[in-house]
Amino acid sequence: MYVIRLADGTLRVPRTLTSEDGRLIANAYVDLEPGDPDYDRWLPESLTEDELAERRGRWQAGNDELEREFLAYRAEQLGAENAGRTRAEQLGAENAGRAEQVGAENAGRARMEQEET
Repeated sequence: MYVIRLADGTLRVPRTLTSEDGRLIANAYVDLEPGDPDYDRWLPESLTEDELAERRGRWQAGNDELEREFLAYRAEQLGAENAGRTRAEQLGAENAGRAEQVGAENAGRARMEQEET
């Protein structure tokens, strides 16, 4: 959120309203007019509505490369996660096969013990 300077000199300053326990209730703007105690503090940081629109336009235009980089990074991360899942699935299948084999061996031993008694 930015401090916006309107054509009549009024500043729209962002404010956050929180509850007593610190929970966010709302984000809003408070209007400060010349002569308000905090006006001079916020004036140097203010942007006109045109400056704000221009800044947003530049950000959106320059965002394409950043978005491509992020999507490539995310695809790489998803690929690593999927590869990890595939390996985990392989290990799970191997462990299931071992468990089945051990179970069969134990059943065979139990039968042999019964036959001996």
